[in-house]
Amino acid sequence: IMSKMGVSVVDSYRSAHLFDILGLHISVVDKCFPETPAPISGIGFAEIEQQLRKLWGAELGTDLTDPGWVKFRRADGTEPHGWAPPLVKELQTVVGSARNVPAAADPAAAFQIYTQNVANREPAFLRDLLEIRPAGPELPVSAVEAPEKMYRRFIASAMSLGSLSPEAHSTITLAMNTLGGKSNTGEGGEDPGVYKPSPAVSSFRTPGGGVVTMARNESEGSVAVAEPIVEAPAIHGKLNNKIKQVASGRFGVTAEYLANAEEIEIKVAQGAKPGEGGQLPGHKVSGLIARLRHAQPGVPLISPPPHHDIYSIEDLAQLIHDLKHVNPRAAVGVKLVSSCGVGTVAAGVAKAYADYIVIAGNTGGTGAAALSSIKYAGNPWELGLAEAQQVLIENGMRGRVRLRTDGGLSTARDILVAALLGADEFAFGTAVLVTLGCDMARQCHLNSCPTGIATQKPELRAKFRGKPEHVVQFFQQLASEVQQLLARYGLPSLEAAIGRADLLEQVRFDGGLDLKPMLAVSTEESAVRWQGGRNDRPISRPAVDEAWVVPAIDAAKQGMPYRVHSDVANRDRAIGARIAGELALLKSRAEAPLPRPDITLNLNGTAGQSFGCFAVDGMKLILEGQANDFVGKGLAGGEIILRARGLAAQDSGHHVILGNVALYGATSGTLFAAGRAGERFAVRNSGATAVVEGIGDHGCEYMTGGMAVILGKTGINFGAGMTGGIAWVYDADGSFLTTKRCHEEFLAPESFEQAGEHAQMQLHELIEAHVERSNSSLAKTLLADWANASQKFVRLVPKPQA
Repeated sequence: IMSKMGVSVVDSYRSAHLFDILGLHISVVDKCFPETPAPISGIGFAEIEQQLRKLWGAELGTDLTDPGWVKFRRADGTEPHGWAPPLVKELQTVVGSARNVPAAADPAAAFQIYTQNVANREPAFLRDLLEIRPAGPELPVSAVEAPEKMYRRFIASAMSLGSLSPEAHSTITLAMNTLGGKSNTGEGGEDPGVYKPSPAVSSFRTPGGGVVTMARNESEGSVAVAEPIVEAPAIHGKLNNKIKQVASGRFGVTAEYLANAEEIEIKVAQGAKPGEGGQLPGHKVSGLIARLRHAQPGVPLISPPPHHDIYSIEDLAQLIHDLKHVNPRAAVGVKLVSSCGVGTVAAGVAKAYADYIVIAGNTGGTGAAALSSIKYAGNPWELGLAEAQQVLIENGMRGRVRLRTDGGLSTARDILVAALLGADEFAFGTAVLVTLGCDMARQCHLNSCPTGIATQKPELRAKFRGKPEHVVQFFQQLASEVQQLLARYGLPSLEAAIGRADLLEQVRFDGGLDLKPMLAVSTEESAVRWQGGRNDRPISRPAVDEAWVVPAIDAAKQGMPYRVHSDVANRDRAIGARIAGELALLKSRAEAPLPRPDITLNLNGTAGQSFGCFAVDGMKLILEGQANDFVGKGLAGGEIILRARGLAAQDSGHHVILGNVALYGATSGTLFAAGRAGERFAVRNSGATAVVEGIGDHGCEYMTGGMAVILGKTGINFGAGMTGGIAWVYDADGSFLTTKRCHEEFLAPESFEQAGEHAQMQLHELIEAHVERSNSSLAKTLLADWANASQKFVRLVPKPQA
C-alpha cells in the first residue's frame, strides 16, 4: 500500500491519512479518523458491532464457509457479484455468444429481461440506491434522439493486446469501428501492419465460425484477427484503434502509433488498481507481444507506477503539448481514478489543455491484479464523476472538456445515471468481454482463459467464439434501451440529460449511506456540459519548427535532402515532433515503400523541453548548446546530437548538457551528448543507443532493450527493473560497484575483459562515433589512452527473469 501511495519510509506513512473512507458515519470518522476524507456517510458504532458479532459467530461454528469475496459462490448468505453466472449467460444469449445455448429469437425482449434482472438484484453499486425523476411529460420514442446517434458516445475500454488474445482484441476493434464508436489499444501498443493501405492477408476458419485474418506474415509475428465471414479486404481500415493509450510503460508508443490516432489517452491511473502500473506476466509475453512492446519473450512486463515525465501539473501539460505537437489532429485525454480530490485534479487537467477526462471507477475489471488491488482499492465512479463535474462547473471549465466514465457499466440505466452526473461518453470493458464469451473464470493472469479471450496460448485461443456482431448487437440494444428511458423521463436526447443531477434522488439508504454530497447541483451559471471544439492552448507565436514541416515533408516525398540552420531558445519546445509525426503518417499510409528521409536540423542555443521527442528514422537533430528535460522522449529511429559550447566543450564530462528523463520510452535511434544528463536517464528505453558523460539517479530503470554508454559517474538505483538491453559504465574510481549504485538484483556486472571481443569492439566504435558526432573532449581523452581506460569499464547485463 505504501508503494502505491508513493511513500518510501514508514515514518512518512504514519498518520498520513492516505485513504478515503466510504460508508462510515461522520461521528465514527471524527472520533477515529479525524481529518480523513469521507465523501459519504454510513454506519455507526452500533452497526459495526453487529457485523463483528456476526463474524465472530461464524468463526465459532464447526464449518468455515467460503463467503465468495473473490469467486462467485451459490450458497445463501455469500457475497453477491455484479456479474453472477446467470446474468453472464443471459447477456450472452442476447448477443448469441452463449456456450451451447441458442441465440435469443427476440434479442430486444431478451435484453429487457437481462436489464430487469440486473435491476432486481441486491444493490451492489451507489447508483442502485438512486431513482431517476422525470424531467417532464413522457415523450414518444420517435421524438427522442435515434440510437445511431448515440454510438459515437460508446467506448470499448482500454484493454491491451497482451492482456487479451489477438483474436479478442481485434474483434473488439473491428466491432467498434463498424458501430461508429471507439476502441482503445490499452497500454500494449499496436501492430503497425493495421495502418497499411493494402496489408498482405490470408484467412482460415475458426471453431467459433468466423474467419481469422493474418495481417502480414508469420515470420514477422502476425496478428490474428477474428471477424465475421467476409472477404479479407472488407476489414481493411477497421483494425486501427481510434484511441491510443500512453501509459507509464510507454510500450509500443512511437511516432507512427501516435500519428494514426483519433484520440490519445494518457493513463495516469487505473480505477481498479490505483497507484500501480500495468502488469503482464512473463507467460503471456509471446513473440508477438514482445515484438509489439519492444521487449523479450517470456519476461514479465511491469509498467512503472508513475509516469517518469509527470511530477507536476506543468509536466502533464508538457506531455499533452508534446502529443498534440506530434499529432495535431488528435484529441488528447487524461485517465484519472475516482478518489476524493479528483475534482481538483480534473480542473488542473483542463487547465493543462486536455480535451477530455476519464473518471475510472473501482469496479473496472483487471485480471492480472493482486487481491490487495481488487479489494478496498479505488472509489466508485459515481463519486469521482460527480466531484469532477461540480468542480469543473464551479471553476468555469466544464465547457472546455468532455467527461468520460468507466468501471462496471452494463445497462442503459447505468448510462443515463452517468449522464445525469455529468458524463458525455461511456466506456465498457467487462461487459464487452462477456458478450465475446467471457465466463468470468477469473484466470486472466494465469494465461489459462478457457474461452480464449485473456490468453496467448494457441490451443486456448482456438476456443475463442466471439464475433464483432456480438459486440455490435450489445451496443445496439443498449442504445435502443437508452432511447426508451429518455422518452420515459421526458428527455429528448442524451445531451439534454448530461449534468442534470437534480433528476436523481436517493430512495434507498442501505447501510445508512447518505449520497447528498454526490447529488449536489451547482448554482453556477456556466456550462454544465462540453460545448464542443478542442481545448487548445492559445497561440501567442507559432512553434519554431512549424515553418519547416511542409518543405521537409515535400522533400521526403521527392527523396531530396532538407536542411535547416536556426537559433532556438528554451521557449521552443518539442522541436522536431511535428516533422516526426507527419513523416510517420506519410510512411504508414504509403502504397509503396518510400525512400529514407534525409532531414537535418542544425540548431544553436538552449532548446526547451522535449527536444527531439518521437524523432523518426531519417531525422537528425544537431544542437550546439544545451537542452532541457525530456530529450529524445519516445525516440523512434532519429538521431540526436548535443555539442557543448565555449568552456564546456573543453571539459565536457563535468558539465550538464541535458536535463532529466531523456530517452524515456525510446524504441530506436541514437543519442550522442557531450556532457552529463540528469536523473531518470533512459527509463523504459527499449531499443535506442545512447552515449552520455554521466547521469543522475535511477538511470536505465525498466529498460528492455537498446544500449546505454555512460562515460562518467551515475547516481543511485541504476538499472532497477532492467530486463533487456546492455549498459556500459566508465567507473574511473571503482566506486560504481563498491557503493552499490548498481541494482544487482536485476543486473550481472562484467569487467571489460569478461565482455568478450565483439562487445569490446562495439563499445570502442560507439565512443569513436561519439567523438565524430559530438566532438567530445572526454571521449577523445579516453580513446587516447584506450589500453588503460578500457579496463575501467563495467558492462551490465540483465539477469534472466522468471
